[in-house]
Amino acid sequence: MDKMDPAMKAFFLFVGLFMWVGIWLTGFAVVHWLLYLPATFFLISAVTGICPGMIFFQEIFRDKDSTRTKDNL
Repeated sequence: MDKMDPAMKAFFLFVGLFMWVGIWLTGFAVVHWLLYLPATFFLISAVTGICPGMIFFQEIFRDKDSTRTKDNL
């Protein structure tokens, strides 16, 4: 079920923790609630290894002609 490279998991963990430290330093009552969403999603992605945002955008930008080869262009 784990679909993510360990380097990417470490990146998501670092960015998520960095965002939570920024929220804490700014003040939980001052920061807009929308900033909590990416900070939480980064940590969830790091722990589970599944990133819904990456899956969504990979489906959108996927090559539609992946079955085509050089010979049958």
